[in-house]
Amino acid sequence: MLSPRAANNAPRRYLYPFQIPAMLRSAFGLFALCLLAQVANAQAPNTQLYVFDLTLSDTSVVLNKPLYLTDFNRDGYNNQPYWIDDNRLYASVQLPGQEQPDVYRFDLASRTREQMTATQAGEYSPKTQVAGGDRFTAVRQEYVGRDTVLRLWDFPADRSDNGRPVFTSLTGIGYYEWLNASQLALFLVENPSRLVLSAAGDGATPREIAPNTGRTFGRLANGNLVYVDKSTSDWQLQEKNLYRLEEPARTVGPMLEGSEDFVVLRDGSYLTGRGSRLYRLRANDAEGWRLVADLSNYGLQNITRLSVNRNGRLALVSEQ
Repeated sequence: MLSPRAANNAPRRYLYPFQIPAMLRSAFGLFALCLLAQVANAQAPNTQLYVFDLTLSDTSVVLNKPLYLTDFNRDGYNNQPYWIDDNRLYASVQLPGQEQPDVYRFDLASRTREQMTATQAGEYSPKTQVAGGDRFTAVRQEYVGRDTVLRLWDFPADRSDNGRPVFTSLTGIGYYEWLNASQLALFLVENPSRLVLSAAGDGATPREIAPNTGRTFGRLANGNLVYVDKSTSDWQLQEKNLYRLEEPARTVGPMLEGSEDFVVLRDGSYLTGRGSRLYRLRANDAEGWRLVADLSNYGLQNITRLSVNRNGRLALVSEQ
């Protein structure tokens, strides 16, 4: 297994800094508005990564200043963005011909990218434990004989060592969310899947929050956890009090059909994508999800993963 240090340590300046693909260039100039683990050795789906400045009001969501981050990998897999701070984000990137993705770091201020891992395993869902932290974690798809093992690993951001497992014995971790520096919510790939609460490190006993949930979940400003319940045909957005786990979750509202990815905006409203469109859900809005942006004219389709930072910058994943 190659060390993260085997990655090219020199930041690479974008060859075409934040340039929209040729087919979309003129349109964006006017713009003012699987389970995680893939089949071994199969090329992951072609996805692209974009960033927008997001302006929020009571009645509208406006996107502007579009940035195209993955021109260097137009025919590859670019997914699972995560903001480190106001200008930097991680993503999982697989180049054409690669068997597995690696973690990349994008710096929007300097317009550079760095490859953070270069291993025979695949790294997905890179995140930091704390904002701007000097370490990051990722779900690693390892091969043990003929078996595929999903474990959560911790890496130094300066690539000074090979990293280490957060859990050595707990496997089957498909997705995760740091709740604080020592506690996580984990999506366990089982039949059915389970969302559990766990302390970091071996010896912890995970406690189930809910079965059969979606891959996206996160902590709210009030400390509660929000997730998608997929146990019924109409998927439901649920809010769970982590301090009173014996209490049933509160239903926020139904998700759009087929959508399980969302982000929470600064005002506590929710944003999700379906097809080429973005929708917003505000508390106590009887009309439910409202259309706020239609990106079909710009070539984006099948919007999935979303990530927003504290200053309102939105990263999204789209097929094209």
